[in-house]
Amino acid sequence: MKPVRVVVAGVHGHGRNHLANVRRLAAAGRAELAGVCDTRPSPGLDVPSSADLPSLIAETGAEVAVIATPIHTHAPLAVAALRAGAHVLLEKPPTPSVEEFERISAAVAETGLACQVGFQSLGSAAVPAAARLLGEPIRGIGVAGAWTRPFTYYSRAPWAGHRRLDGVDVMDGALTNPFAHAAATALAVAGADAASSVEGIELELYRANAISCDDTSSARIRLADGTVIAITVSLCAGRRTEPYLHLHGETRSALLFYTLDEIEVDGVRTGFDRVDLLGNLLAHIREGEELLVPLERTGGFTRLLDEIRRAPDPLPVGGFRTEPSRLVLPGIEGLAVRAAAELRTLSELGFPGGPGPRPATWPETVLRAGPREVATYVQRGDLQPTDAPRPHLHPVRTLRGTVVTETQPADHVHHFGASVAISDVNGVNFWGGSTYVPGTGPKILPNHGRQRRRSLRPVDGGFAEHLDWVGPDGTVLAVEERTLTARALPGAWALDVAFTLDNRTGEPLSIQSSACKGRTGAGYGGFFWRAPGDSTGLDVFAAGVSGEQAVHGGLSPWLALTSDDWSLLFVQTLGLDPWFVRVAEYPGVGPALAWDAPLSVPDRLERAITVVVADGRLGTERASALAAQIVAP
Repeated sequence: MKPVRVVVAGVHGHGRNHLANVRRLAAAGRAELAGVCDTRPSPGLDVPSSADLPSLIAETGAEVAVIATPIHTHAPLAVAALRAGAHVLLEKPPTPSVEEFERISAAVAETGLACQVGFQSLGSAAVPAAARLLGEPIRGIGVAGAWTRPFTYYSRAPWAGHRRLDGVDVMDGALTNPFAHAAATALAVAGADAASSVEGIELELYRANAISCDDTSSARIRLADGTVIAITVSLCAGRRTEPYLHLHGETRSALLFYTLDEIEVDGVRTGFDRVDLLGNLLAHIREGEELLVPLERTGGFTRLLDEIRRAPDPLPVGGFRTEPSRLVLPGIEGLAVRAAAELRTLSELGFPGGPGPRPATWPETVLRAGPREVATYVQRGDLQPTDAPRPHLHPVRTLRGTVVTETQPADHVHHFGASVAISDVNGVNFWGGSTYVPGTGPKILPNHGRQRRRSLRPVDGGFAEHLDWVGPDGTVLAVEERTLTARALPGAWALDVAFTLDNRTGEPLSIQSSACKGRTGAGYGGFFWRAPGDSTGLDVFAAGVSGEQAVHGGLSPWLALTSDDWSLLFVQTLGLDPWFVRVAEYPGVGPALAWDAPLSVPDRLERAITVVVADGRLGTERASALAAQIVAP
């Protein structure tokens, strides 16, 4: 297939992501970056550049224009690109008004070219699967979204936080920009893509920040078929919680985490693939593939946006907490959860007012040892690609409640409590942070992978999980089956972790550590536990040896990391790998899959480890006895 020539308009903000995506598609032979359009210089890009998009399209012969410019410029640029002969990928939201939406629609009809809107969540296979997994008609959809934004978010651009700028509609509010995917996904699941599907809209717009747009809002949409969609979102949460759709059936419900492409029904979570929208547009042009998000599919969302545009200014609210970098509305996360569960609005739950209910914990999953909650298993959606996003355990606690994990510490922001992470799988970094380059040293490369959850289901004592290990180009290198269970012990508790990696490449997987490439002692990779860096009295020992230097690289079947307040006993129960140990620099422990030589995995890799979590300091005799009990209970 001849590569499609693509120009990108707007390359200094979110447009950088589009540039990276074009390069990815170019590496696959599907696209070619033909030029960039921006009002500011674009150094470092060895392609034609112009502030005049139609002229750039004519000069380069571009077939596609990606438009990632401010919202109020979408309509004029999209119309100009279409009339210049280019198909369009238009960032969301498509326009700030119905009138401008109709201008683009007319240009699409006039030119016969395609306009795909960048609601990336609508490329997820979870959207059409939602009703099927629920197993009964959807009578209502609740949407809950609670994120945190610093003051600098509202100074990121001249139009940030504005409803209008110099008399032009901008509409950079919580409902219309950061949470636009939430509303669009709910409308798509309900089959209400067209504006005519929307019968009525109730709005409650609030702002805690000194802006003209909403930062906290509720919208209740009534569809022509009687379905109700209740959306409650805020950018003033104390912490980010993963946004989701709460699907209400007649007798049961489901949760759709649209940023993770996961659906949870009856405690079982299933993951789905997502199609890249630019890739879909290229396939539409070359192969006639059906567009996933044509402009007309966003008519229902544009009707909501236009209603917000014409609504009174957001109501200022108090009751917030001022922090050095942001404002926080206490309890807003819990109110969003209640609103989604009950299909109600914020005012119906007593907002604005005092503190609300306890924040929601989705998509966190709790492990219990007997009646005690001892660990939380987290899948975060706010991580950067360089973090190598993956599910992880944090916080993990002793029976007395002492936290024994640390996440994103300043010294290694890609460390996440207890997780399975490997620094190099066929050249893909599933550890996070830098990659060790022989002769150069650590370097940040565009090679980070992620662990994508396919399903999560309860088992006795914990959970079983199915994961894809996905490279930066979307290739699945391996699939993993993982189990995590907790059990009580006398005066302590044990975490049992087992994982199996099945190769999906058709050739042996090469697993490496930095030590394999010449960085002495850096053999990390596999199950890894990051303990709190502020712990006092740290010590480490194994069978017959003690101290970091003696234990690091050793092959003892067990190892103990202790402090004044807690002890962790690691016992390898399937496989025996050298121990990677840090104490002086930071407290961290894990068996090393590829200590100083690459590990080749033709078909399958299996490992299991048990971690005993105890209060106080374990002695050598007690640790040895516990390890023997774990291995031969």
